[in-house]
Amino acid sequence: MPEPSATEPSPLIRQRVGAYAVLRRFVDEREQILLTRMSARTPIVGRWTLPGGGIEHGEDPWDAVVREVWEETGLRVRATEVLTVTSRHSIGMGRSGEVEDYHGIHLVFAAVLEPGQDQVQPTVLEQDSSTDISAWVDLEEARRLPLLTAAATVLGVPRP
Repeated sequence: MPEPSATEPSPLIRQRVGAYAVLRRFVDEREQILLTRMSARTPIVGRWTLPGGGIEHGEDPWDAVVREVWEETGLRVRATEVLTVTSRHSIGMGRSGEVEDYHGIHLVFAAVLEPGQDQVQPTVLEQDSSTDISAWVDLEEARRLPLLTAAATVLGVPRP
């Protein structure tokens, strides 16, 4: 990126570390994955991702992924292992209306439902959330959705 001129402000630097869960199940011999959709409160409305979100300062990532899945789906889960780490870097107009140099780091965990959760319908619990829908989606259908980085990586969908 070229150096800003004396009249151009430097972009706002923002880094976010998040914890995301991969939850899979089989229904009528079809494999499904739990996904969430970004709400109109975000600049990426309508994009789909794994349930998860930002790790709070001082929070253990293993605890963060359990909390985030609960807030976004109403499901109790247990994280079992770290599957991968992905990242996304972009420079563009941020939510504040200023140019933003954004770097998102995504810790992706395998997770399982806690006992008794397999019959619970996913429901967004967090008010005014960045998520508007959480749902089990057939894998083939999921691969055709507009996906964010972590979900695309897990599902083996090439990124542009």
